[in-house]
Amino acid sequence: MAYDLLLRHGMVATPNGIEATDIGVLNGRIVAIGDLGRADAAEVFDAKGLTVLPGVIDTQVHFREPGLEHKEDLKSGTAAAALGGVTAIFEMPNTKPNTATAEALNEKLARAKGRTYTDHAFFIGATGDNIAALPKLERLPGCSGVKVFMGASTGDLLVQDDATLEKVLRSGNRRVAIHAEDEDRMRARRPIAEAPGATAHAHAEWRDAESARLATERLLRLARRAGRRVHVLHITTGIELPLLAQNRDIATVETTPQHLTLFAPDCYDRLGTLAQMNPPIRSKEHRDALWQAVRDGVIDVIGSDHAPHTLEEKAQPYPASPSGMPGVQTLLPLLLDHMNQGRLTLQRLIDLTSAGPQRIYGIAGKGRIALGYDADFTIVDLKARRVIEKDWLASKCGWSPFEGMQVTGWPMATIVRGHFAMRDGQLGAPIGEPVRFVETFPAQA
Repeated sequence: MAYDLLLRHGMVATPNGIEATDIGVLNGRIVAIGDLGRADAAEVFDAKGLTVLPGVIDTQVHFREPGLEHKEDLKSGTAAAALGGVTAIFEMPNTKPNTATAEALNEKLARAKGRTYTDHAFFIGATGDNIAALPKLERLPGCSGVKVFMGASTGDLLVQDDATLEKVLRSGNRRVAIHAEDEDRMRARRPIAEAPGATAHAHAEWRDAESARLATERLLRLARRAGRRVHVLHITTGIELPLLAQNRDIATVETTPQHLTLFAPDCYDRLGTLAQMNPPIRSKEHRDALWQAVRDGVIDVIGSDHAPHTLEEKAQPYPASPSGMPGVQTLLPLLLDHMNQGRLTLQRLIDLTSAGPQRIYGIAGKGRIALGYDADFTIVDLKARRVIEKDWLASKCGWSPFEGMQVTGWPMATIVRGHFAMRDGQLGAPIGEPVRFVETFPAQA
C-alpha cells in the first residue's frame, strides 16, 4: 500500500503505550500502525530519537480577531500554536464584536479559511439576549460550545446573576465552558486595586481565592439543578478543588501552565503587570494544590488561556493594565519540562493535552493515535534543551513571561491531518480546517 506520509522509527504513543512503531497516513487519516519498513510513501519522516504524541489540542485561546488584531489575529495565533506543537485550538468569544450569533461565528470561520496553521473551533458567548438561541447555536459546525463569563468579561458577555446563569444552563445540551469568578465580590473589593500605590501584587488580593470559590460553588449548585455538564476553566485555588472533586459527574476541570509554573509574590516581583491575568497567579500553596490535583486526576485538561496584549498596553499603571498573557506557544515546552522534572508522567501529559480535550468536548477523530483518526501528531525531542527566546515567538504581542527560561523537551514537528504545519522550527502552509464534534453532526437524508 502506498501512503501519503510515513512516520518511521519513532517512539509512538499508541493506545497500547509508548512503543517503537511506524505510522502510515492516507488522505489525512491514520490507516496503518506497525512495521511498515517495506511500504512506499510520497513523503517519509524519520522520527528516530523522537517521540510521536497525539496532536496537542489547546482548548482555550484568545486570538483577538476581529476587532483587536493589533495584539493577535488568527494567522499569527495559529502560527504560534503550530511552532509550539499544537495541532488544534478553541478560540474564545470576547472579540469585537463578540461571538454571540451565528453570523459572528460564520464570520470567524470565513476569516480562518486559508489563514490558519492549525485546525480550529470557536466558542459562542452566552449573553442575556441570546439564551433562547443557544440550543441551535451550540450545534453549528465549527462551534466548540458555549462559553459563560461569571466575572471579568468585556462588552455584554457577563452572566453575573444566578437566575440568568440557570437559564443559560437550561438552554442546550453540550458541555458549557465557564469562567468562574464572583463578580459581586470582585466589585466590592475593587478599592484594593485602586488604593494609592497599588501594584500588580494586589491583583490576587483583589480577585481573591474566595471570589473563585464562591463562583465555583454557585456554578456547581446551578449546574446540578439544571442537569447540565460544565467545564470550569483556569482553576487557580486549592479551596475549589475539593468542591470539584465531589462533583465529577457534572464538572470537568482545567488549569493553565502559568498557574502550574509561576507563583506569587515572585512573579509580580519579576514581571510586574506582565504576570497579571484573570484569575490571578497565586501563592506557592495554591500552585502545590494544583499539582496535587493533577496527580489525583481532578484536573482533566491544561489549556493555555493565551490572552495577548502589547507591551505598551501592559506598561500602563496597575490596575489600568489589562489582564492576560500569551501562552499557546509555550504550553507544551513548559509541560515537557515539568515532566522531565518528575511532576507528571508522559502518559499524564498526553491525557491532559489530547485525550482529555477529546473526552470533554466530544471531538470527532482527534486525541488519539489510532486507526481511522485524523493524522494529527506532535513530534517531540524529550531531551532537547532549549531556551525560550524572543525571536522564536510568533505572537503579535512579541513577548512571553517565560522568556529566558531553559526547558528540557521541545516540539520538533507539528502535523495536522497529515500535513506539516511546522517542521524543525519552520512553518508549513496554512491548511487549518474546522474541528468536528460528535454533538454537531447533521442528520443525513
